[in-house]
Amino acid sequence: MTVFLCSKCGTAITSELIELITIPDLPDREQNRDKKTRRAPSTLQQGYYAIDPEPWGAPYVVQDDQENPKPAHSRGFMISREEGFVISAGATGTVLAHPEDAPDLQPLPGWENSYGCCGPTGDSGLNRACPCGAPVATLAADCFGPYELHLDPVRTYALS
Repeated sequence: MTVFLCSKCGTAITSELIELITIPDLPDREQNRDKKTRRAPSTLQQGYYAIDPEPWGAPYVVQDDQENPKPAHSRGFMISREEGFVISAGATGTVLAHPEDAPDLQPLPGWENSYGCCGPTGDSGLNRACPCGAPVATLAADCFGPYELHLDPVRTYALS
């Protein structure tokens, strides 16, 4: 079992989690969408985590092929900015977890980086903080993307 802690203050920010070797395939988003929140099911079941080997989140860079753009990150959606379609150049090795496995994380002041229609899209950067106030994670919880929490690999650490 592994618990993830805040690098700034050492507070446990997750419950005990079991590592998965790979990230599960996403369930059908439309068919399994929650009727009340409109969110897709979480990428991971509660109690588990996986390390995302792909770049995820901000910052973003312009994609070379604007005629055939790719999603901005592996389980996400396409993002278009003024300069064109972009792709994540964010951190690799983020810890992917079920959002409810870190219940004490709070939105950043003023809901910074929490833009979206039904919840934060997760494409604006860190948007969740440890109770000590240190930004440590990004919640993706909007109706058109994945429902998942990414713990920053520098701002958090694992204790087994």
